[in-house]
Amino acid sequence: MKTRVKWIDGVSFAGEAGSGHAIVVDGAAENGGRNIGMRPMETLLTGAAACTAFDVVAILKKGRHPVSDVVVTVEAERAPTAPRVFTALHYVYTVAGHGLDRRHVERAVKLSKEKYCSATIMLGKTATITYDIVVVEGDRVPDPAPA
Repeated sequence: MKTRVKWIDGVSFAGEAGSGHAIVVDGAAENGGRNIGMRPMETLLTGAAACTAFDVVAILKKGRHPVSDVVVTVEAERAPTAPRVFTALHYVYTVAGHGLDRRHVERAVKLSKEKYCSATIMLGKTATITYDIVVVEGDRVPDPAPA
């Protein structure tokens, strides 16, 4: 695996992964950012959420469980001083399907957390990880209510 990051200007960077896909990463305005991309730690957190969501979908599909939608949200706490590592992560797995057995979802989440998700396992070296599971009957996980 390989990635390349090129400085655009200020604290903005273009990142390109070995797969050829690209993202823009930027800092907060108070650090000279222009708000044109995710913050570096947001990309890390998003990657961790995607990693475990990938696992949960794959495990449920492999078991032929009727999964139709998965949303993973993660809220993180960080150390107050540098290095500002993640110290606590709380994942919420919301999984939709018709007749989906909660026990199968719980098993998939546990397997991801403990065995398959490299990102979550790595972040677990500095952060306490907790999670909740919500099973929704239907085709889709509802969009969150506006704040």
